[in-house]
Amino acid sequence: MKQQTRTMQDSIATAKTLSEALPYLQRYSGAVVVVKFGGNAMGDDDAMAEFARDIVLMRQVGVNPVVVHGGGPMINDMLQKLGIKSEFVRGKRVTDKATVEVVEMILSGLVNKRIVQAINDQGGRAVGISGKDDDLMVCVADDPELGFVGRPVEMNVQVLRDLYNAGIIPVVAPVATGMEDNETFNVNGDTAAGAIAGALQADRLLLLTDVSGVKNAAGEVMTQITPDEIREMTASGVIAGGMIPKTETALAALDQGVRAVTILDGRLPNACLLELFTDHGAGSQIRSTEPRVKPRTRR
Repeated sequence: MKQQTRTMQDSIATAKTLSEALPYLQRYSGAVVVVKFGGNAMGDDDAMAEFARDIVLMRQVGVNPVVVHGGGPMINDMLQKLGIKSEFVRGKRVTDKATVEVVEMILSGLVNKRIVQAINDQGGRAVGISGKDDDLMVCVADDPELGFVGRPVEMNVQVLRDLYNAGIIPVVAPVATGMEDNETFNVNGDTAAGAIAGALQADRLLLLTDVSGVKNAAGEVMTQITPDEIREMTASGVIAGGMIPKTETALAALDQGVRAVTILDGRLPNACLLELFTDHGAGSQIRSTEPRVKPRTRR
């Protein structure tokens, strides 16, 4: 009897959660949400399956998710196996011709297809592409000292619209073509996700990380931040290190018309669902306008 009571209580709690999610489900129906997937979750089968299930659920309730992924640890492992030594300038990997070939092999091959398979295993329909496909992302060298590290200068995102309008979840590897024939560029995953979100005029950009969010000088996670606050915290040194490229990506995406960017803790179970469909959220949301939860009345 106790077991039956507990099961009923759990079911009631689940039903209550679904009911409370209604305004958020209405709010994001038809919305384009770009999700940057990376960090330690990529190397864990259970975390990968959970992420894939969340993406499939988003698609099922009317959201148009576009997944962009990284793969740094897998690249490091393969470079080590092949005996290719990595050099770094100001904390960024120097990508020579031999390295960029490995990068493309790992990102467009191993990592991309693993994510695609995980989504399909959860009942979704996913297709993996890279920034080279249909000239989705055309780059120039970001810094001559870094070699084939690209900065997007031209985006052609119709292929993504065609996919999600057909009910397919695009999974994008951050490998891009260049302005010259046979040029290949490695693009930072956050940078690629921001450029894609901006070109799509996405409703949301979710940057999954291995940290809990943007912290203030007291070490507390800030759940709502404006672009001006980001600039002030960066100038004062509160935002530093690896968080700077993420906040720079966020600001650039907002400038291009993305409604809001969230830097969230991808280690949390169901992080994307927490962020989109609950009051709680799962990280630091950066936006220029006030959030709107209640859907606009359609007449």
